[in-house]
Amino acid sequence: MNRIDWKTLDDDAARDAALARPAQARAPGLRQGVEGIIAEVRARGDAALFELTARYDGVAMEELAVSEQEFADAESRLPETLKAAILEAAGRIETFHRAAAPVPVAIDTAPGVRVERVLRPVRRVGLYVPAGGAPLPSTAIMLGVPAAIAGCPEVLLCTPVQANGRCDDAVLFAARAVGVHRVYKLGGAQAIAAMAYGTASVPRCDKLFGPGNAWVTEAKLQVAADPAGAAIDMPAGPSEVLVIADDTADPRFVAADLLSQAEHGPDSQVLLVSPSRELLDAVETEVERQRAQLPRAEIAATALSESRLVLVGDLAEAVAVSNRYAPEHLIVQTAEPRALLDDIESAGSVFLGEWTPESIGDYCSGSNHVLPTYGYARSFSGVSVASFQKQVTVQQLSADGLRGIGPCAEILAEAEQLEAHRRAVSLRLAALRATA
Repeated sequence: MNRIDWKTLDDDAARDAALARPAQARAPGLRQGVEGIIAEVRARGDAALFELTARYDGVAMEELAVSEQEFADAESRLPETLKAAILEAAGRIETFHRAAAPVPVAIDTAPGVRVERVLRPVRRVGLYVPAGGAPLPSTAIMLGVPAAIAGCPEVLLCTPVQANGRCDDAVLFAARAVGVHRVYKLGGAQAIAAMAYGTASVPRCDKLFGPGNAWVTEAKLQVAADPAGAAIDMPAGPSEVLVIADDTADPRFVAADLLSQAEHGPDSQVLLVSPSRELLDAVETEVERQRAQLPRAEIAATALSESRLVLVGDLAEAVAVSNRYAPEHLIVQTAEPRALLDDIESAGSVFLGEWTPESIGDYCSGSNHVLPTYGYARSFSGVSVASFQKQVTVQQLSADGLRGIGPCAEILAEAEQLEAHRRAVSLRLAALRATA
C-alpha cells in the first residue's frame, strides 16, 4: 500500500498526483475499441451481438432474450434463503426510494400566475447489471425498484451470459421480483450499444443505467455524447472507497472495509485517510492478514497496488482530502462521525460510524449503490427515482396574472434585444386594455 504524508505535498499538482486514480479512463486504446464495437452493433445489429458474445464470452447463442422457462428454472435452482434475502432487501430499498421520490408541485407565484411541476416517467429504460468478476443481483434491485416506482412503461435489462449459456440465477430472480419486463443475455460495450441504438431483438432505450467496467463506462459516455444515442444515469465505473478514521477506529473493521472494495476488481481503488500514524500501520498489517484469507485475494492485491494510506494533520484536513478526491463511497470511522457530516461536500454515499460497513449500503440498508465514481461525485448524484423521471414545468396565467407580471417580461425582453419576445407579451396586454 502506498504511503503519503499530506503535509509534505506543497502544491496542488503534487496533491492531485497523490490522489490520482488508475490511468484507465478514456485511454485511446479503450476509446477506439469501444468505438469499433458500437459501430459493429449499429451496422449489423443482432448478428454483431451474437458474434461479439461468442468472441468475448465464449458462448454461441441463438436467442438473446431470456425465456419464461429460463426465469422459472432460475427461480427453482435458487436457495429459499437467497430468494428471501433478495425480497427483504428490495422491500427496504422500496421504502427509502418511495419516501425520497420527487413530488408534484403547484404554486401561485403571483395572483393569477400558477406554476406547476408534473412528473413523467422515462418511457423505455435500459438497465445494465455486471457479472464479469461476480454476478450482482443487488444491482438489479437497485435499478429495478426506482424504475418501478417512477412508473417506467418499459424496463429492459442486459447482463452477461455465463459459460453455461445462462444468465446468473439470482440476477434473473431479482429482475423479475422488481418488475423488469425483459432481460437479455448481453454484456460489455455491445450491450450498451444494443440498448442505445436498438436491434431487431433489443428495443432502443431512451436512457441507460448501471455500473460496469471501463469498457461499459466508455460505451455509456460515447452513446450519451451522440444525439442518436441514449442518455445515461452517470459515469459509473470501477468501484472505490475512501475511509476517514481516527485513533478510536478498529483496524480490523477499517481493513475489512478497504478489502470489500478491493475485491471488486483489479481496477478498484481504496484510500485510508487518518491523522493517526499508528492506525495506518495497524490497518496496513491487518489488510494483508485478511487479504490472504480471501477467495479473491489476488484480485484484491492488484487493486491494493493502487491504494493510498494518507497521513493528515487532523480530521478537518482528512475531510478536505476526501472532498478533493470525491469518492464513490465514504466511510467515517471516528469518535464522533456525524460531527464531520456538514463539511462533507462530495461523495456518492456516506457511511457513519463503526457499525455501518459500506457493504450494508451495497445490499440492503435502503439507499442506492449505483453511484458516481472517478471523481464524478463532485457533480453527479447516485441513482434515485428522480433518475427515471422527467420533471416538466407547467404555467397558466389568467388575464389579471398577465397584467400583473407582463411588464416585467417586457422590460427583460427589451434588455436582451429580443423584440419578438416582448411583442408576444405586449400584444396581449394591448388586447386586454382594448377590452377593459
